[in-house]
Amino acid sequence: MDTQTLIYLVVGGTFALYIAIALWTRAGSTSEYYVASKGVHPIMNGMATGADWMSAASFISMAGIIAFAGYDGSVYLMGWTGGYVLLAMCLAPYLRKFGKFTVPDFVGARYYSQTARVVAVICVIFISFTYVAGQMRGVGIVFSRYLEVGINTGVIIGMAIVFFYSVLGGMKGITYTQVAQYCVMIFAYMLPAIYISMLITGNPIPQLGFGSEVTGTGQSVIERLNGLGAELGFTAYTDGSKSTVDVFFITFALMVGTAGLPHVIVRFFTTPTVRDARKSAGYALLFIAILYTTAPAVAAFARINLLTAVPSTAYAELPAWFKTWENAGLIAWMDKNDDGIVQYGPGAPFAGNPTFTGETGEVGQRLLSNEPTPAATELYVDRDIMVLANPEIAGLPGWVIAFIAAGGLAAALSTAAGLLLVISTSISHDLLKSNIKPNISEKGELLAARIAAGIAVVVAGLFGIYPPGFVAQVVAFAFGLAAASFFPAIVMGIFSKRMNKEGAIAGMAVGLTFTFSYIVYFKFINPTAGAADWWFGISPEGIGTLGMIFNFVVSVIVCKFTAPPPVEIQHLIEDIRIPRGAGAAIDH
Repeated sequence: MDTQTLIYLVVGGTFALYIAIALWTRAGSTSEYYVASKGVHPIMNGMATGADWMSAASFISMAGIIAFAGYDGSVYLMGWTGGYVLLAMCLAPYLRKFGKFTVPDFVGARYYSQTARVVAVICVIFISFTYVAGQMRGVGIVFSRYLEVGINTGVIIGMAIVFFYSVLGGMKGITYTQVAQYCVMIFAYMLPAIYISMLITGNPIPQLGFGSEVTGTGQSVIERLNGLGAELGFTAYTDGSKSTVDVFFITFALMVGTAGLPHVIVRFFTTPTVRDARKSAGYALLFIAILYTTAPAVAAFARINLLTAVPSTAYAELPAWFKTWENAGLIAWMDKNDDGIVQYGPGAPFAGNPTFTGETGEVGQRLLSNEPTPAATELYVDRDIMVLANPEIAGLPGWVIAFIAAGGLAAALSTAAGLLLVISTSISHDLLKSNIKPNISEKGELLAARIAAGIAVVVAGLFGIYPPGFVAQVVAFAFGLAAASFFPAIVMGIFSKRMNKEGAIAGMAVGLTFTFSYIVYFKFINPTAGAADWWFGISPEGIGTLGMIFNFVVSVIVCKFTAPPPVEIQHLIEDIRIPRGAGAAIDH
């Protein structure tokens, strides 16, 4: 059976499984739609959390950015991993004990203010739509290559699938669908990693293969990478170009942004007890660690395979996988010196960003013109394809390639569904039910949530068709927004009895506005600006840390000059922090 047929069978089979689960677990009440009736087993919730957390950025893009950026790419690995530990150990049990449906629900109740709730809803929408743009972009990439359709068509297909099971099943349907998606995802990620580790180093464990010698060279994996890169003019794989300040700020923004991500936080509201929330956090950390400890090895192996297979090779002699990805618009080549040889090195191969149109149609999704730059390099490789293309570059069997396609889609769809659910519940529960129409029936609220999810799917699809960057970069912006808005409000809401509504509202507004404005200015209004133009040398990916600091400072100052919270709110905070984790959660 040929590879393309296998891809259709495996991808089609997983889609059928997801839809069947959605039909089986469809939500019939707002409790089922919002928090799966708080009845999810810790192991199941841990797997669902892992799928929700390991998005297209983790599965598709993280290893790709590490493969190209080397040391600089490690900020994503450190920030996302450390952030989940912070969330799971320090915040999740307290939030679960509070017993609310959503993060704006927590903010509104803790800060005894509908205004605070509305500000939190605005933050949710900003964060979630920024994040979901990366997921829909990932869906488009996978579809464009493996189902042989355009990226935009792939995004539309993904929209239809997410719409079906997120709108129908709500949190209940999404949870059990994500359990299946985690299994597909982790199998798809580990299988080629083990295969390629064996081929390159002879060691079947990728984490150990990463520190082993490349077969037949007498060099370690890192030495081999540095040597291949030096031959082509690249800096050493282990050298970084980012300043220490920027590395710290990006890593910290990703870390605290994780602890403020509403679609991850809401997963801890679905367990029966606080003890189960803690257990599910531990299981999720274990399930996530499987992929995250493998990603550096996958990145290194992918880079070795690419640098070995393509540079200084005649274009006519390149293998079929190169032409396939080129036709998908994710690899582009221009023969600048008319020698028919693919030259690859530092610098941009084309001028501008985002579309280069060649003789065969659209190639290079983020290239603006076919005018060559002065750089000698002739090859453009989209960073987001490295994990997906690696099995083909390594010559693995067709059934392995089919599973990597299914895994990439599972990663993007699982997180997209979680984000869309958060958006819809924030609109239906926190805006409509809690503010605009408090007397709405449960049936009406459920209908409003589904309509909001449908509209959110369409908007998310537009972001996927017109992405502001590559997947991991777009997701980094979402983490920055979360760090600057939600994290301080949640931390002070749990650990400070003195923090009041005026301080929290002012802090969230300042943090979100500053961070969003900074990102928009340096990414869209003045995209050519460099480190010399950034505040204190902090890139847009790391500015969320500064936004968080502004949030804390403004919150504390405003709090000092305004009235303290009511006595019942202070007692509520004490109740949340009393360690009664063995029993059922207390709803307030």
